[in-house]
Amino acid sequence: MFSGLIAHDGRVASLDGDAARGMTLVIEAPAAIAAGVMHGDSIAINGVCLTVVAFDDRTLRFDVIPETVDRTCFGDLRAGERVNLELSLRMGDRLGGHLVYGHVDANAPIVAKVEEGQGYRVTFALPDALVPFIVEKGYVTIDGVSLTVASAGDGRFAIAMIPETARRTTLGVKGVGAHVNLEVDPVARYAQGAIAAYTRAHGPTAEEVEWAFEI
Repeated sequence: MFSGLIAHDGRVASLDGDAARGMTLVIEAPAAIAAGVMHGDSIAINGVCLTVVAFDDRTLRFDVIPETVDRTCFGDLRAGERVNLELSLRMGDRLGGHLVYGHVDANAPIVAKVEEGQGYRVTFALPDALVPFIVEKGYVTIDGVSLTVASAGDGRFAIAMIPETARRTTLGVKGVGAHVNLEVDPVARYAQGAIAAYTRAHGPTAEEVEWAFEI
């Protein structure tokens, strides 16, 4: 479990494999390792929860299965590229962002990035499957970063990025056309799942429809 607050960054040291076979990903992140890493730990790399299979004082190694490559932007990673890195939460840690699983739902491109005040307004394509989960003022995780949805509609959504986020994360340097990993808010996921299950089993009554739409 993660919070979406990026305390560390890393660099891709090497990436071997492909979407069909899976990949071996090696990340250089000495500061994160010094903060305390063990074999088998869960670490979020650009918002993707991965398991440490080996490490030394400078690098971490992960196995990335085909399902993960297919869902994420990992197929576009290159040696030397900067990545967002978050160690998993400990019991008692402050939850400054929101609950993040590191289970990426989809990836999408940046379609606009414009300066707004001290920061940026960044607009992303919104995959059809995620439309029910992305709502104004709700949470979304983008490349592992906990963010608030500023607006949503017409196949897009936008966030208002503060200078601190731009400085600390890769979102500050990614531009139009770059792809990002998206994870919806777990609360939204379970709420939508419960509604869908109830509707399949019972269907909405006329009274429920009137209440929902205040007819």
